[in-house]
Amino acid sequence: MTSKVYKPTFAVLLILTLWAVQGCSPYFHQPMRTAEATLGAPSPAYKDLVELPEPQQKVVAAVYKFRDQTGQYKPSEIGTSWSTAVTQGATTILINSLEESGWFTPIERENLGNLLNERKIIRSTRAESEAITGKKEPNLPGLLFAGIILEGGIISYDANVVTGGAGARYFGAGGSGQYREDKVTVYLRAISTSTGEILKTVYTSKTILSQSVDFGVFRYVHFKRLLEAETGFTYNEPSEIAVKEAIDKAVQSMVIEGMLAGYWRPKNKADLEAQVVKDYLQEKEDVLNSDIHGNLMAERRSLVGVGGAVGAMYYKGDYPDSNFRFMGEAALKINSRQNIGFDLRLGKGRLSTESNFGIDINYAELNLNYLFFPKLRYTPYVQLGGGGLVVGSGFGDIFNSFGDSGFNPYVKAGLGMEYLLTRNIGIDISATSSYLLDDDLDDVEQGRFNDYFWTGKIGINFYLGLYK
Repeated sequence: MTSKVYKPTFAVLLILTLWAVQGCSPYFHQPMRTAEATLGAPSPAYKDLVELPEPQQKVVAAVYKFRDQTGQYKPSEIGTSWSTAVTQGATTILINSLEESGWFTPIERENLGNLLNERKIIRSTRAESEAITGKKEPNLPGLLFAGIILEGGIISYDANVVTGGAGARYFGAGGSGQYREDKVTVYLRAISTSTGEILKTVYTSKTILSQSVDFGVFRYVHFKRLLEAETGFTYNEPSEIAVKEAIDKAVQSMVIEGMLAGYWRPKNKADLEAQVVKDYLQEKEDVLNSDIHGNLMAERRSLVGVGGAVGAMYYKGDYPDSNFRFMGEAALKINSRQNIGFDLRLGKGRLSTESNFGIDINYAELNLNYLFFPKLRYTPYVQLGGGGLVVGSGFGDIFNSFGDSGFNPYVKAGLGMEYLLTRNIGIDISATSSYLLDDDLDDVEQGRFNDYFWTGKIGINFYLGLYK
């Protein structure tokens, strides 16, 4: 008896262990020794920054200060943290981005006092040397003056903008995951040194992701033998890289905005139509139609669509030992410009138990769908509807049998999720429960409730056209 219990338990633990090993692959890439110094990693926005068109002439730009203006400290769950949430060296990051863009000649202004003191030392030294040797020493060249001053800073750091997680545990074995998103926002403005006019102001934002995953087992695998194991990993996106990416994006935006406004020009006039400029203008248009989390809010689903689905039906009636049976259906979808949609569905399936009961059914139904996020690529929805089914007949007999004893009306309710793979094709997953209005489907009438059945399915929707 002991061996029979032990072997299945061991098999379950082995499967869970293999699953945990695969899920925790980052765990096996953890550093086991100190690493050598390397060059700084470029931000994800670096590629777009260096692909800007070549300028007709570089703009001399001065940056006096570009610092953290949020006053935020790192969020902590164990008490007060006196470490700042973002880097205090944003001025240095901005100067680096200006240089990498190829459009600016940055000049030193942050520590101007140090520069002026050093020039005084040079002049004093040369004057002493001239007095001793009598040889005329050359004068220092004048300092460059800026055509524009770049001002701004990190003006917002919002912690826990989005948080969430999930977990599952079965017989002492399982895992969980949690995530959190913070957001940092950067403003940058260009000021003309000749007039004091603010030429352009841009702002960008970047989310900062933190996530953790853990797995554990706590279970008796044999008499007086307790197995306990746990593992996991945590990932925190470096805030300095996030700030660098936001600043790189701000510099790119400033270059393109100033180029389009005529404040500075590309070397070739045709570069005003370059792909990087077109991509920026498209992104700018998309942002106007996006929510605060960056999700593009657009009319995505056309008025008319068709679809098909396959899945399984599960009978719940007066006979025991139900089982799952294959089903398939076709649908005609009608959508509105709001959250409401309708669909007409024709389908075929089978309801049965292990023994004693089994019927083939054909059904037609009309459903009302409420889409929670109709303007997003993905949307959960609630479905309410009704229809009728006939046993062992063709689809045409459904409507001909209306009102006859062979017609079985029902109402239904369910939940679903649709995700658009392309502009016209969506994947649809749903689960519904259909409750018959009489108890005659299996020819047995007993109990308080009528016969009903569950349906789970996955389908594909084709939208005919697209909103403009």
